Amino acid sequence: MRFPEEQRRIPCVLMRGGTSRALFVMRNHLPSDPGLRDRVILRMYGSPDIRQIDGIGGADPLTSKLAIIGPPTRTDADVDYTFAQVSIDRPFVDYAGNCGNISSAVGPFAIDEGLVDAVEPVTKVRIHQTNTRCILVAEVPVVNGKAAVEGDYHLDGVPGSGARIRLDFSDTAGAISGRLLPTGNPLDRLDIPGGGSIEVSVIDAGTPTVFVRATDLGLKGTETPAEIDANRELNERIERIRGTVAVWMGLVDDWRQAAEKSPYLPFFALVGGPADYPDFTTGRYVRAEEVDFTSRLLFMLKAHKAYPVTGAVATGAAAQTPGTIVFELARPESHHREEIRIGHPAGVLEIEVSVQREGEEIRLTRAAISRTARRIMEGYILVPWSTWER
Repeated sequence: MRFPEEQRRIPCVLMRGGTSRALFVMRNHLPSDPGLRDRVILRMYGSPDIRQIDGIGGADPLTSKLAIIGPPTRTDADVDYTFAQVSIDRPFVDYAGNCGNISSAVGPFAIDEGLVDAVEPVTKVRIHQTNTRCILVAEVPVVNGKAAVEGDYHLDGVPGSGARIRLDFSDTAGAISGRLLPTGNPLDRLDIPGGGSIEVSVIDAGTPTVFVRATDLGLKGTETPAEIDANRELNERIERIRGTVAVWMGLVDDWRQAAEKSPYLPFFALVGGPADYPDFTTGRYVRAEEVDFTSRLLFMLKAHKAYPVTGAVATGAAAQTPGTIVFELARPESHHREEIRIGHPAGVLEIEVSVQREGEEIRLTRAAISRTARRIMEGYILVPWSTWER
C-alpha cells in the first residue's frame, strides 16, 4: 500500500472500552504544543462536522473519544492516561474529565503494547489518570501473554460477552472540587436562571454529576435517549441547571458559558424509582425488581445511550449517601448493601460502592465496576501535512 506524501501517518489502535470506543495513541506520537495537538486531533476525528465524515469520529459522543497513553509520571503508576472528548460540531477538545468506559481499555492496551509486564492469570495495572490526577487500578485477565478477549461476562449495551476487567475508582472522590459533596450538602435548592427553583444533589466522584428527580422536570426516568434529545424545552432547562452548578464548582463564571467552555463537566442525571421499561437497543423489558432505581444521564449536551462508568461512580456514591435524591428514590434495601443496580436506557449497570462518614465529611471507600474491552483495529491514521502548517 502506498501512503500519499501529502499525509502524515500516526500509529494508533482502535479499541472498545465498555460501551464506548476510542482511538489509542502514544503521547510521543502527537505534537507537544497544545494548540497544534488539538488541531491534529480535530482533523483525525473529522471535527467540526455533525457527520465527522472526513475522520474517524463516528458522529456520536460515545465514539468521538481519544486516549493518550504514555510512560508514568508518578512512581505509584504503571502508565499515564489522558482522556480527550472530541467535540463533534465545534472545534473543541475537552480534557476536563475522564471516561470510565475508555479507562477499562487502558490496561489491555498497556499489556498488549508491552508497557506493562503481563502476568497470568491476572495483571494489575495502575493507571495515572492525568485529567483528574487520580490512580485507577485495573485487574486484567491475561492469556498467553496478552490481554484476554474471550469470556463469559456480559455487559448491557454491548453484544455478546468478553473477559471481565475489574476497575477500582475509589481514588476519584473530590477530584475536581476537593470534596465528595462539593456544596457540603446532600441536597440543595437551586434557583433556575429565568425563573423557578429545583432541588439538586451534586456529587464529585468519578465525574462530578448533578442529580435531579425526573418527576421535577415532568419526566418518569424511563425515557429513551431519543425522547430526551428531542425535547428542546427540556434540554434548555437542563442546561440552565447544569450551567448554574458549573458556576458553583468554579468551572465557568456564568451559566451561559457552560455549553461552550465546559460541555463535559458536570454530568447531569435524571433519577426515578424502580420501574419496568424496554431496553431501547434490544426491546427486552427491564423489570423493576432488577434495578434499585432508574437514571438517564446527559453529557456533552446529549443523552447517554447507556451509562458512563464515571457517572456510575458518582451515582453509586449518591445512592449510599443519606439525604441525596438518589438515596431517596433508591430501593430501601439497597441502603444496606454495597451492590448498586442502576437502570439505564440499555439495561442494568452494577457497581460496588461504600462511603464512610469522617466528622463533617463523607469519604468514598470503595467504587468497583466490571467492564469488557476489545482491540478492534491497529495501524495508522492519516492526517494532511497542511494541518501542521497552519
